[in-house]
Amino acid sequence: MIRFGTGGWRAIIGDDFIADNIRLVAAGILELAKEQGKTAKPIIIGYDRRFLSVNAAKWVAEVLAEGGIEVWFLNRSAPTPLIMHTVKDKGLHFGIEITASHNPANYNGIKLFVDEGRDAPVEITERLEAIIDSMTEPVKHVEFDSAVEKGKIVYLHSPFNKFLDDIIGLLDMQALRDRGLRVLFDTMHGSGAYPLQVILYTARCTIDTINLDKDAYFGGQMPAPTEQTLATLTDMVIKGGYDFGIAMDGDGDRLGIVDKNGRYINANEILCMLYYYLVKYKGWKGAVVRNLATTHMLDKIAESFGEKCYEVPVGFKHISSKIDEVDAVLGGESSGGLTVRGHIHGKDSVYAASLFAEMVSVVGKSPTEIVEELEKEYGKYEMVEDNLHFAPEYKQVINGIIFDEKKLPDFGKKIAKVNYEDGCKVYFEDDSFVICRFSGTEPLLRIFAESSDAETAKGYISAFRTFLNI
Repeated sequence: MIRFGTGGWRAIIGDDFIADNIRLVAAGILELAKEQGKTAKPIIIGYDRRFLSVNAAKWVAEVLAEGGIEVWFLNRSAPTPLIMHTVKDKGLHFGIEITASHNPANYNGIKLFVDEGRDAPVEITERLEAIIDSMTEPVKHVEFDSAVEKGKIVYLHSPFNKFLDDIIGLLDMQALRDRGLRVLFDTMHGSGAYPLQVILYTARCTIDTINLDKDAYFGGQMPAPTEQTLATLTDMVIKGGYDFGIAMDGDGDRLGIVDKNGRYINANEILCMLYYYLVKYKGWKGAVVRNLATTHMLDKIAESFGEKCYEVPVGFKHISSKIDEVDAVLGGESSGGLTVRGHIHGKDSVYAASLFAEMVSVVGKSPTEIVEELEKEYGKYEMVEDNLHFAPEYKQVINGIIFDEKKLPDFGKKIAKVNYEDGCKVYFEDDSFVICRFSGTEPLLRIFAESSDAETAKGYISAFRTFLNI
């Protein structure tokens, strides 16, 4: 069955991610558009640099064009935030990106965006799944080149201009020019390389790149900017004397930073630093939004400025909707994605990386020094995470123990409360926590734990592993 998780539909290439299923998803989107009376406007289709991405994009386009919807097709790979921005900027009803984001190289997938460039909400993806499940007739499609000749599929030859101009308009470009940063950019063979290079070059930064070539295997690594995958970047930043290093995932919506001393700046720290910067140094007013598995330091920072931190379920659609509801300054998640008020409604590491460079330029401190400033003011917050693999048939057993019977391990300390809104999150009286939830895109049980020290956080995860015998 084709099912959409928190990051779209993802599947293993050659297993479920095959032409017939890709066309089936496209046919479902076509019927959804007809059902909602939203066929008059074009649908933009983008794709990352994964194996089969451009082919899959063409298969989707062929189905939509045959169904009478004009398709806007890109003449090169593009990051996910560009597609979201175009849907918002041009007032489109739908946008599609062919990507499996940070998943392993043998995966690919489809992300669907709706009005205002938002991630498709659960009610939309559930309806799309129902439409797909009900289909019995062969999917009709037109030949791609023929559709181009007839104007049913239109190439967009300069899709980046408005996206880049809007980001540049949000930045303090003079501060960046005055600072003259030297940055090493690990593109991780992804589709976010071009726009960030343009922005930083425009800001007169010196930017060098690694892993810029297209590689369907991502150099044999996960295309996610984690401490483990950025060992080469770390080494080269130190040896090359760069101010810091930047890395993005395969479709440009997750961010990682390495400081000049080799310290990996994780997603939680990036979120805290940027919120602190926007409120303290730029004078912005407003709350901040995080998901259940993201650092509680954001709560402390918000409180210190008389603001509030809102907690929402995992899935960036929840973050973006809450940002709109409370007019928050920023929202993000510990997996590496964030967005800022006034930009798009989804994760954008192109803007986030550019804003990070602005922050370093304005504050005049290294990323490590800024983190230390936060820890001195708000205390130390250490997050540890683990992915627990299990046999497929064991999922129901885990679900029964944790979510039906609501049994918990003995953590050896007093629990303040438990939240089952999205997974199982245990809050302790000392402001530490542990959360476990099934992955929405992979067969895993994800566990995140945070405390003032890493060993305590690791103990929470060990307690769950022992309790569930996995």
